[in-house]
Amino acid sequence: MVDLAGLYRRHFSDPQRERAFLSALGFTTAFGVARGITHAIRAGVGPFGNVSTGGTHIHHSTFGILGLLGCGYVWTYQWAVGRPRHGWPSRVSAAAYGVASALTLDEFALWLDLEDDYWNKHGRKSIDAVAIFGGVLTMGVAGRGALQELGLLPKLAREKA
Repeated sequence: MVDLAGLYRRHFSDPQRERAFLSALGFTTAFGVARGITHAIRAGVGPFGNVSTGGTHIHHSTFGILGLLGCGYVWTYQWAVGRPRHGWPSRVSAAAYGVASALTLDEFALWLDLEDDYWNKHGRKSIDAVAIFGGVLTMGVAGRGALQELGLLPKLAREKA
């Protein structure tokens, strides 16, 4: 059995690397979950439904924008920015940034065209693929050593075993 806590400490002792990994993990997870929930809502599957107030549909990008504004505000005052004394708030703010970014970027076409064309097929699959690939790539770069130790990523020939 793998000692996950020890593995995490070994590979993410650098706060900058840890925050990059947590941000990418938050982004990739939130993007996938948002895509899954929106498809479930459209198909009428599960307990999910659109969020609206006063008859106005509230897009999930709204929550992403609010999250990015919140992260920016917190980071402006250098709260939870990765210093060792910040510990868990630094980790939470990094993951929150990734989640908020995913919620915002998932509806990029809405900001680009200023209309609700979320379900148009034009380019949607490409955007999904690029977003997921970008998140996974970033997690791989930031967490390369941990992923190699878990056997989820092969060691490169030039690296020492």
